[in-house]
Parts: sequence; structure tokens; C-alpha cells
Amino acid sequence: MQCRVTALLGVAIVASAIISPVGAGAQDVNNVPNPYRAVENWAQLPEGRVWGQAISIDIDRDGKSIWVFDRCGSNTCTGSNVAPIQKFDSSGKLVASFGAGMFNFPHGLFVDRDGNVWVSDGKGAEGKGHTVIKFSPDGKVLMTLGTPGVAGSDATHFNAPSDVLVAPNGDVFVADGHGGDTNARVVKFSRDGKFVTAWGRKGAAAGEFDTPHALAMDSTGRLFVADRANDRIQIFDQDGKFLAEWKQFGRPSGLFIDQNDMLYAADSQSGEKVNMSFRQGIRIGSVKDGKVVAFISDSDPTPHMPEGVAADHEGNVYGGFTEKQTVKKFVKSDRRAQQ
Repeated sequence: MQCRVTALLGVAIVASAIISPVGAGAQDVNNVPNPYRAVENWAQLPEGRVWGQAISIDIDRDGKSIWVFDRCGSNTCTGSNVAPIQKFDSSGKLVASFGAGMFNFPHGLFVDRDGNVWVSDGKGAEGKGHTVIKFSPDGKVLMTLGTPGVAGSDATHFNAPSDVLVAPNGDVFVADGHGGDTNARVVKFSRDGKFVTAWGRKGAAAGEFDTPHALAMDSTGRLFVADRANDRIQIFDQDGKFLAEWKQFGRPSGLFIDQNDMLYAADSQSGEKVNMSFRQGIRIGSVKDGKVVAFISDSDPTPHMPEGVAADHEGNVYGGFTEKQTVKKFVKSDRRAQQ
């Protein structure tokens, strides 16, 4: 795998150099085609349940069911008995839910090859939080990384972990930090939860981070990190070696790479106050060349686009919204909406 990663390094650097934000290079990534339309109210929530800040989404190993991690019908789960982890089938029917009373601030969610669900809790309170928890598909706790309720920056602590990803070989990567006085690093563990290495610190140089907000991995094993407050994606090998920096995907909050190596980057913050070169939305492009080929956008001048993003095996895209507190499904405009 490492040889394949090295072979793609030149391609990644070229892509980083020639594809730039509007006003700074050849491609205007705010005005590429939008071949999608939204399906509103796709998910069928139980009676009395409303969406909270739907921060993270992933696709089940079946390629069509959807897992959502939201903040318990609100902007926090502290003090709530609502289950924040929910699974929906392709029609939007709820088929599983769990995690009630276990979280403060839901953030990252990842489904591994065995169907296990990994999530991160970004705030510490009441003896919980600052952790990454591995669940079985039916909600049994299998592993906890970090020290519940205690922030830190060593091998056994996190400080506001934003996301988690499991490589095909079982190694676990955690994006540890959410700006401010929290951490700014990526931490690697073995499949059995043993600390392996960590890299990064607060800053804007290569290999440094300012809010490492999301993770994704392509078919060659390259790790993509949404370095949100630095308005870029950084790409590394699995030992933390810096490979490339991409700025053409805006100010990324969420990342997802599908089975065809298409990258989906959700930009939920650009526009009115930060990164004026970009509009909010979901930018889509191949990891092979980094070119943005589609852009799911909103004509609203204050759009509040999603932070979480995922795409199923049929090409339907799902967005988890925090400001609007909803989940939307986006289908190709030339296809009938799948309810």
C-alpha cells in the first residue's frame, strides 16, 4: 500500500498547485454544475423526535443504509435521554437507535468494515466526553478511547475529538481538536486501541492544524484531513507524512470518499464572515486529480449548508445540517426522488 501512496504523491502535488479557489487560479469552484436536487423530510423520525444538530453521517457497510449522529434534538446531549445515534434504511425508515444518556457533544461518526459504529464526543462534563467509543451495530460498547470527562494531550486523553476513522487494516485515526485551546493533532491507534503515534500542532504550516474537523481515506490509503480554520484539506500517509495541501474544496467541515474515489467536502462556514472566496455547499471531485466537478449549493444568501456529508453506493448524497438542524438527501436531478 505504501508504494501506491508514494506513486500518487506527484499527482497530488500537481493537483494542489494547479487547482485554486476563485480569483486565485484556473478553476472557479463556486460555479461548477449542480446536478442534484434536495429531497426534503426524507428520514422518518419517531413521533415526538425532532432533529438536533445533525453533525455527522456515514453509510452502512451495505452501501445503502444511513447512520446519523445528532445532538439529541437540540444543540447538546448533556442532560438528555434521547438516543443520538440513528440508522435509517434507504427509504428513510428508522431501523436502529442507541446511545441515550452517553454523550455531551456528539461530533464524528464512522462505520467500519465490520459494521461497527465509532463516534466521538467533543466536550467533557458529568464524567463523560473527550472520548471515542466503538459500538457494535446493535449498540453494545466494544471499546472506549480517551479518559471520560478528562481533557488532555497524551496517549490516553483527547481534548475535543472531532472525528474518527478506521483504516481497512483496523488502525484507528482520531482528529483530536476543535479550535480554541483544544488539541490540534491526529492520533493513531492499533486495532486493539493501543497508541501508535500522533502528529500535528496548532498552526498553518504543512502538518499543522487549526480545527482538524473531519477525516476520510481513499483507496490507496491516503488520509485526508479537513483542516477547517486553515481553509484546506491536508493529505498524509498513514504514518503522518505530509503529502499535499488542497484549497480548492473551500473551508471543509465534513469529508467523505466513496467507493469510486470521489471526494465530497461539505463547506458550512464560508461566505459572509470567513473565506469570502468561497460559497457554502458540498464540493465533489475525484481524489485522483483534485478537480471539483460538481457543487451542491443553495441560492439563499445565508444558506447554512451541511457539516456532515456522505454518499451511498447509488450516488445519492446526504447532508447533516447543524444550523438548520435537519438531514437532507440529494439525488441526481434526472432521477426520481427515492422516498
